[in-house]
This record gives sequence, structure tokens and C-alpha cells, in this order.
Amino acid sequence: MVELRHTGGGGARVSSPPTRRGNGGDDEEGSAMAAGRTDDDDGDRRDHHSPFAKMGGGLPNVRFREWLFSAFLCLAVVVGVLFLPRLWSRMNVPYLCTKVGISLQCPRVKEAPSLWENPYSATTSWKACAEIRQDEVSGVPSENETTGYLFIQAEGGLNQQRISICNAVAVAKILNATLIVPQLKQDQIWKDETNFEDIFDVDHFINYLKNDVRIVREIPNDAPVRDIVKNIPKLASAQFYIDNVLSRLKEKKIMSLKPFVDRLGYENVPPEINRLRCRVNYHALKFLPDIEAMADLLAARMRNRTGIPNPYMALHLRFEKGMVGLSFCDFVGTREEKTMMAAYRKNEWPRRYKDGSHLWRQALEKRKAGRCPLEPSEVAVVLRSMGYTKETQIYVASGQVYGGQNRMAPLRNMFPNLVTKEELATKEELDHFRKHVTSLAALDFLVCLKSDVFVMTHGGNFAKLIIGARRYMGHRQKSIKPDKGLMAKSFGDPYMGWANFMEDVVITHQTRTGLPEETFPNYDLWENPLTPCMCKA
Repeated sequence: MVELRHTGGGGARVSSPPTRRGNGGDDEEGSAMAAGRTDDDDGDRRDHHSPFAKMGGGLPNVRFREWLFSAFLCLAVVVGVLFLPRLWSRMNVPYLCTKVGISLQCPRVKEAPSLWENPYSATTSWKACAEIRQDEVSGVPSENETTGYLFIQAEGGLNQQRISICNAVAVAKILNATLIVPQLKQDQIWKDETNFEDIFDVDHFINYLKNDVRIVREIPNDAPVRDIVKNIPKLASAQFYIDNVLSRLKEKKIMSLKPFVDRLGYENVPPEINRLRCRVNYHALKFLPDIEAMADLLAARMRNRTGIPNPYMALHLRFEKGMVGLSFCDFVGTREEKTMMAAYRKNEWPRRYKDGSHLWRQALEKRKAGRCPLEPSEVAVVLRSMGYTKETQIYVASGQVYGGQNRMAPLRNMFPNLVTKEELATKEELDHFRKHVTSLAALDFLVCLKSDVFVMTHGGNFAKLIIGARRYMGHRQKSIKPDKGLMAKSFGDPYMGWANFMEDVVITHQTRTGLPEETFPNYDLWENPLTPCMCKA
């Protein structure tokens, strides 16, 4: 560049015409002016031959800056065209989370303080009042005044039995009868022989209800052979028992009601009868002291797993083989799994299965309606979208999950601090409770009841009773009931972005956390005890 400028300058001087010398100063001044013009022109020529001259002058020139800005703008446009779609796709992942092997990777979230409890202002308008008795219906008949002895078998799992016991006390009150302590009978799935006194404190049960119903431990030795009533409809009214059972009870003196699950309604009985059922459920039925103590120990270990006090979530994961089969929903799995499940359904429920041709459309309809159990991977995505982080402590109450560890892997990967009672306690500590399956279920029930947040994944008596009890205790503790219809719609939308999905989940579940909820016709007393069992504060 230097050589080019030197050559250009020399050429200019050689080609410039010689200056005319004139008289005196004028000639000198003119000579000087000429020399000045020659230098300027020379500079112009040098600039003209400079490489920067083609860009519009020197480096600091305004036109050069404009060119540089234009070039930068073009470069930014090119970069944007190439990389913005990729950035946008990462911000709005079409399928919400990325599956890597058997694990899920979802965007990070920031945990909010409101995740662990309901707003205080929304939980102070109601108080528990089931212990208040009405004088006009109080009183217990003497042995001579009783209409007869009422005997029931509380069948099924622990919580189905619990509801049956509450209903038995209520029916005894309606009929003015003496109740024989219910006998617990496990169903075919559990196959376990358990007595009332193996799970519940019988003395507390009888003493607490002594002002409500007359209760005896066993059938009198001189009692006649009992009559069995089998035609009681579901959710029967109090009047049905008076019209159809009372006269037979007076005649036979001892009567057995079978079947008895859900044989007493909610809307068609006096308010005091519903309040009595709440007294039985929340006050009279107490687990044995050793069950209570072990549950307290498990809850304490959950709160101190990290060395400092922390809240914990209880997750009722209903994804056992029996539940998956009974739901008749379609789930992600291999062809071999689907074939085996079809054979299982055909064997267990042949009348519903038929030839299986109608099940696919039925499965789609049930999923759209939100009637299918959430898979562990779906639970993981929902909890993450609500704001729960990988540090969240989770207690899982569940049977044997269908699909085993592979099915559980996405949930465990996203929430590594996930444990069961078997992982939280030693084998020796649990051996005492393995005598009865119901005792193990009682431990799960109590640890879930004591948790800061309870999350259900499908319906059932266990979840209903937990949510109802937490409401009765003041609505302060969160009880999350996922909107499975919304989940099915979102999971099936290939264009649903993470931000939109998270917003939908948070907004929808603001009213699904166990806050006070007015009762409605045919409401479920066990899930929502508000009106009959709670009063305005």
C-alpha cells in the first residue's frame, strides 16, 4: 500500500505542469498558491488511488460506517434465519419433554413457596364440627328397647372396609338397633384374614360412640340364626331401611346386611346421620398405637432425609396390573405387553372383553374424558410443570407398578428423592406389620395423611378418604387432584409448547388443591365433608 501511494504521488508531481515565475511577491504568492493547490490535488489523487477510496473515503468516513452497519444487519438476518427456528423449537418443545432412553428431560422450573400449602385466607372460613350432637336425635336404646342386632361384613381393602364401618353405625342409628362390631373380610385380590382388633382400637371405637349407638363385641350366645338381607340398592335412603328392613329386624332379632358397600346415600338421609358418619370416620376409628407410632416414624424420616427439616409430598400411584386391566385404557408399551394385557383382561373380565374389537374406540373415549390412570411418566411431567423440582422429597404409596422399574424410571429420574416405606424402614421394622396386608395399607394411609402435599393419580376410596380428612383438618394442606382430561388433551397435542402447557396446568389446578368446595347433589361425603360435617367459622 505504501508503494502504491509513493508511485501515485511521484506520478502526480512529474505530470504536473511547471509553474510560471512572475514579478516579486505576486509571483511568490501565486507560486505558493499554486504549490498549495498542487499538494491538495496530489492528496486527492493519492486518496483516489487508495483502496479505501472505492468505499467512499477514509476509514472514519460516514459512508463507510453506513456500509459497515448494512453488512452487520445482513449478517444478523442470515444468523437469525439459520438459528432462530432452532432456538424457538427448544423454547417450545412439541412434545413437552424429551425422552432419552428410559428417562425424561423437561425444562427446569423455579419452585414457588405456594407449592407447599394453600393460601391461609382461603382456609379459615370453615371448621370441623362433626362432634356436635343434636339433642333431639341423641340417646342410645337400652338392651330391652333395641330393635335387634345388626351384623355386617366390611369387605374389600382397608378403605372400603372403613366406609362400610361408618355406614354400619349410621344404619344402626336409623334402625335403633344394636351394632355388633363389624367383621373385616378381605376380597379375592388381597386374600388376607384380618379382624377388626388387628387394625383398629376396638375399645376406643365403642367408648367414643357410646352416646350415639349401642355396640357389642360379638353375637350373643343365645341369639337366633340371623336373617340375611341381600336386596339393598346402592345409595339407599334412610327411609328405605325403615320401610324394608326394620320390620324384619324386629321379627328375626338379628340380621346381616350383604352386600353392604355404598348401601347408604348422602342426600337422602338426615344431616345428623351424615354428621354421625363423620364422627365415626374422623374420631371413633383409630388405628392401633403401634401402627400410629410407625407411621409417625416414617413421616419424621421423610422430613429429615436431607439432614434439615423439609416438606414432603405423598403420591398415591395407582398403576398396578389389576388397575391397568380394569381401566380398559390403552397405554404405551411393547406389542408383547399389549398382547399379555389383552389375554389378562379376557380372562378376568370376559363379559366386558367380549372379542376385544370395541375396546380401542372405548379406550380413546375414556382417555379424552380423563378416566384413565396417569402413567408414572405422565405424573412426572405434571409435577414438573406445577413447579416441583428434582429436590422434592416424594413418598410413594403404591402396589406393584405394572411394568416394573422400566415403567417407573422416568419418574425416578426426574425426582430422584422418591422412596417407598420399604426403602424408608428396615426389614425388621416392617416384619411386624407384614402379618396383615391391611396393616401395611394403614401405614401408607397415615404417612399420606401427614404429608404437606398429597397427589392422587386415579380415583378410589384411598384417595377420597385422604382428601376428605385433609379438608376436615382445615383445608390447609394441599391435596392435588390432577385434571386428567386436560392432561390427555395436552399430551395428545403435538404443537403444545412447554410454556403454554405449564400455564394451563398452573391455572387449572389453582382450584384443585383441596380448598373448601360447596357440596352438590350426589356429592361424595368421604371426599368432601364440608356441609354436613363442617360449619362456618
